[in-house]
Formats: sequence, structure tokens, C-alpha cells
Amino acid sequence: MKFKTRLYITFLTIVLLPLFLTFLAFVSIWSYMAGRETDFGIEGDYFAASEPLEALGRATEETYQELLAEVIGNTGRIEDTGYLEEVNRTITRKASYLLVRKDDEIFYTGNQTAAEKIFDRLPPFGAMDPQTKAGVYFNDLQKFAWQIDFTFSDGSQGSVFVITRIASVISHRLLKDMFFAITIILIFTSIMLTQWIQKGVFDPINQLNTAMKKIKDGNFEYMLQTENKGEIGELYHNYEDMRLRLKESTDEKLLHEKQNKELISNISHDLKTPITAIKGYVEGIMDGVADTPEKMDKYIKTVYNKANDMDRLINELTIYSKIDNNRIPYNFHRINVADYFGDCVEEVGLDLESKNIRLNYSNLVSPDTKVIADPEQMKRVVNNIIGNSIKYLEKKDGVIDIRILDEVDSIRVEIEDNGKGIAPKDLPLIFERFYRTDASRNSSQGGSGIGLSIVKKIVEDHGGYIWATSKEGEGTCMHFVLRKYHETEPGGAQEA
Repeated sequence: MKFKTRLYITFLTIVLLPLFLTFLAFVSIWSYMAGRETDFGIEGDYFAASEPLEALGRATEETYQELLAEVIGNTGRIEDTGYLEEVNRTITRKASYLLVRKDDEIFYTGNQTAAEKIFDRLPPFGAMDPQTKAGVYFNDLQKFAWQIDFTFSDGSQGSVFVITRIASVISHRLLKDMFFAITIILIFTSIMLTQWIQKGVFDPINQLNTAMKKIKDGNFEYMLQTENKGEIGELYHNYEDMRLRLKESTDEKLLHEKQNKELISNISHDLKTPITAIKGYVEGIMDGVADTPEKMDKYIKTVYNKANDMDRLINELTIYSKIDNNRIPYNFHRINVADYFGDCVEEVGLDLESKNIRLNYSNLVSPDTKVIADPEQMKRVVNNIIGNSIKYLEKKDGVIDIRILDEVDSIRVEIEDNGKGIAPKDLPLIFERFYRTDASRNSSQGGSGIGLSIVKKIVEDHGGYIWATSKEGEGTCMHFVLRKYHETEPGGAQEA
């Protein structure tokens, strides 16, 4: 849920829920008090007397009983204005006053102004039975009056009224009850909103804070999941995207560091081997071991070959660096396939012959077939593939076949050896950088582990593609495809 929606709901809840619950509380208290109306024998409109009438009874009960006892005992004190004044002072603080009627006149009153307004509306003598403890309520004046009838000593009819202002006295109970109800309602509303906001906002933010601390500590495995579709949900999804990218970046960085260390280790090892050989042969020349022209020639050729090996390794390292920066230099030309690969085969054939490896070459494309390629980089492709085959031949009668095949709009070059082959599980991975099928490389194999990755990069940059097929124990065949160059009609464009 969005924050804006939460704010709207919170605002409406704060405003409407307390009002609704207050209304329910008021109706409940009102209904309860209405049910108590008959306890007091009140006549009149309860709507105006919606106060707790029980409070009225407690407020004037003692005075009523005292006056009733005086009347029943016929003590004559009801006719004593001094006594009446004393009683009136007692009930004044209860928003009440006394009114004593003699025949149709006011004999005594504790509030002259109020008495004159209500006097003509008081019930007549004998209208109330003292045994029923009945009273009368004046709706418009909001006054309630207890009535006790008696007879004066001179035989006149008399009535004593205990008159109470309903709104002033018994509203205190209602206010108290409503205050208590509203307090409970506000507490309930606050708790409900607090729990809702705590669960919907603060708990997710605390979880996100915990997750960010995990990221800070380098732990990228701590996942956050939520079904929230609002800002919190978007924040969680953004965190997950960030975590996955950081994890991927960190993993790549660690892998890159590992690969660099492995590259340095491999290059160091492979440089050490020819350097040791060069050093040994040079020392042999210096010490006079090469004492015949034949030995001298052999030593010098060996030193030259080892220097070439070092140059090749350094070149691979340079190309690897350029691959990383996507900055391999290309110089594309139209080249004749038959001529170009014929020269390549002739060049590598001398090296293979010196290693007692037989080379078979077949060209099945037409003599005028051309491709657009960088001759130097394409030669690197052929040399790297053949060099990789030589490392894993492990046979005295090694054979390498080079075939150029015609595939209508493209040519396919196949370089196949009869070496030990590649396991099916390793075959899809051989073009990855630093991947080696033999982790426990020995000194005779060597290699930096980036040769085939360089091959793949160069072939793809030429618009071609490469793959390998192999059978363990029988050999491996590398296939790569290049598009042909087509001459168009004079004046037209040329295409590859």
C-alpha cells in the first residue's frame, strides 16, 4: 500500500472512527439511562432528561426523606421558615431549592425568581402519592420536582417541593461516563493505528535496515521478500536488484582476481621454463659445451625457439588485456581463402614437422573464394588452435588435419587432431577464459588458459562463430565459420 493511501486512511480513521465509536457509546449510555427511567417514576419527555437520573436520586434522597419524616411525624417544622431556610442551604449546592405552597400562594421558596416561573405549573394538592416516591419533570425548564403534600396547622392545604435543575446536577454523571468512553475510544484508536503503522511501515523499514547492515558487512545472501505493492514493496524490489547486482559484481571481481592470480601464476611458470632453458643453453655455449658447429647450431635454434615461446606468451597476455578492454586492433582486408590458408599451413607445417606431427591439408573451396578478415588475427586463431592441439596430443604418431569446406555463403575451417579428446562435461566450457580441462597442469602442457577464449573473441568479431566436437581417446575437432565476400555488378555495392 502506498504511503499516500496510508496517510488518507490514517486521517479518516483518526477523524471518523472516534466519532463513530463515541456515537455508539452515547447511544448505549442513553439507552441504559432510558431503561432506568421507571425507577424514579418520572413523567415527561426523556429526550430532554437524557441525564443519569440515578444521580438525581442520590442528590436529593436524604432531603426528601427528612421532609417526609417531618410531614408524617406532624412536627410542625415544615411551617418554620427558619428550618426551611436551613434545609434549603443544604440542597443549594446540589442545584436544588425548596418551594412550600400554602393553598395557592408561595409560603416559602429558596429561589424566588425560579419559583415564580414554575409555581403555576406545579401539580395540585393530592396529585402525587408520597408512598410511590413520584416526581414531575418539566421538559422546557429542565426542572425536576419531588412533591410531598401536608396540612398546615390552620387547616390549609400545603405542598413542599424539592426542585432540582436536571441539566446542572445529573449531567455530571453523563459527562463522566462520556469522558471515560471517549478516553477508551481514543486509546483503542491509537493502539490500532500504532499497530497498523508499526506493521506496515516501521517493521519493513527495520528489516530493510538490517538488510543494509548485512550489505555493509559484505553479506550479499540476505534476501528480502514482500507482497507489499506500495513504496515499501518498490523499496524491497530495489534492494533485491541492488543486492543481486552487488553480489554479481563482487563475484565477478573475485573471479577476476582469481583469474588474474591464475594468469600470473601460469605466465610466470611458462616464462620460467623457456628462460631456464635459454639460460642453460647459453651457459653451455659460454662453457664451450657446444664445441662443434652442429651443437652450436642446435643450441642457437633452441634458444631461438624458447625466445619465440616467451614472445608468444607475452603476446597472449597483451591480447588478453585488450580483450578485457574490448580494444583488439583489427586491420581487415579482402583475402583469398586458398592462398591465405595455404600459406598458413606451410608455415605451421615446418613447426609440426620438427615435433614429428603429421599435417594433412585439404581445400574444398573454389580458388577465387574470398573473405573479409584481419590476416594477422586470423593467423593467431589458427596458431592458437593448433598450439592447443599440440599440448594434448600425447601420442608419438600425432596427426593434425586442416580442412577448408564450402558452405554456400560461408566457409568452414576444421582443425582436427587425434589427441586424447575432451570430456562431454568440459566441452561447452573450453572457450571460457582460464578454463582448463586438466586442472593439475604439468610443465609439459603449460599454457595461460586464455588461448581459446582469444580465438572465440576474434572469430566472433569477424562475424563468424566457433564450436568444438570431441570424443575422448580419439581426438578433438575445432570448427569455425566465416562469411564469404561477394563481388557485385560494376557500379554496385560490395558485400561480405
